[in-house]
Amino acid sequence: MAAAKKPFDTEMIRDLALLIAETDLSEIEVSQGDLRIRVARNVTITAPVHIAPPSFAPAPAAAPAAATVAAPAAPEASSPKDLSKHPGVVKSPMVGTAYRAAEPGAPNFVEIGDKVREGQTLLIIEAMKTMNQISAPRAGTVTAIIFEDSQPVEYGEPLVVIE
Repeated sequence: MAAAKKPFDTEMIRDLALLIAETDLSEIEVSQGDLRIRVARNVTITAPVHIAPPSFAPAPAAAPAAATVAAPAAPEASSPKDLSKHPGVVKSPMVGTAYRAAEPGAPNFVEIGDKVREGQTLLIIEAMKTMNQISAPRAGTVTAIIFEDSQPVEYGEPLVVIE
């Protein structure tokens, strides 16, 4: 009789777990009829904060405005806070993974020094397997890109500065 049949295929789960380990995925989900199996692993990622070095180098000689921002904050740890209060900062509207390009190998949406127009795509944030385009809220020049490609980002985290 069918009563002795297992509710799910443990061999399939093992195969999915191996696939996750081999491909460096964090989760995978498959469905077959009424059966749905999701295998996930806990991944702890420490996201380094990227601070654009050019803002520190020219500060003493060429950029008096940058010098006033950088002078009170000698340690690097306080710099992200300064950027989060910058009037031209574009913050993350969601939690997810930020990407600078539409796909691997494609050109980045923007680079430091690029002129952007309002509504132009700056980056993509992947959240719950959905790619969300983050657009420029205003026209201007990109003066800082604060995140690394494929970096996890939090809600409200500074991503780009447009002046």
